[in-house]
Amino acid sequence: MNSDMFRMILFDGLLAAIAAIGFAVISNPSRKSVFVSALLAAIGHSLRFFLIKLGLEISLATFVAASCIGLMSVLFAKLIHCPAEVFSFPSLLPMIPGLFAYRTILGLIKFMQNTDAIKSQQYMLDIFHNGLTTLFILLALVIGVSLPVLLFPKYSFRVTRKY
Repeated sequence: MNSDMFRMILFDGLLAAIAAIGFAVISNPSRKSVFVSALLAAIGHSLRFFLIKLGLEISLATFVAASCIGLMSVLFAKLIHCPAEVFSFPSLLPMIPGLFAYRTILGLIKFMQNTDAIKSQQYMLDIFHNGLTTLFILLALVIGVSLPVLLFPKYSFRVTRKY
């Protein structure tokens, strides 16, 4: 791996961490939780970026990254005595496929405004490609982050305080 690739991965992780901080602060968690969310987002998004650069398909790379975030969320939940969802959800939000969703809606609008049959077929292909890519990425995020929480319920659903 050359230095340019390494810099791109670090920059991608930094931007994901900044976005995760913004999403995490909305729910007013502790400072430790915000830091952990930023760390998990940076690791997960960088991992996804690296896997895509290696040639892995975006849905599968997203599944691996979301699973990694889920596993680390369970670990940090035990260490910080906070629910895993506090870390995992803000960490996943930078991986939401906004560009594919935007292209799906744009394709729908162009399809409805068009009267040419050949262009309509191309728009329909774009709608299905981008829409299914959006759907599969969202499913990969949900399943990837849910599996570790469901596989380790002892650590995930634990009472952290006694009243």
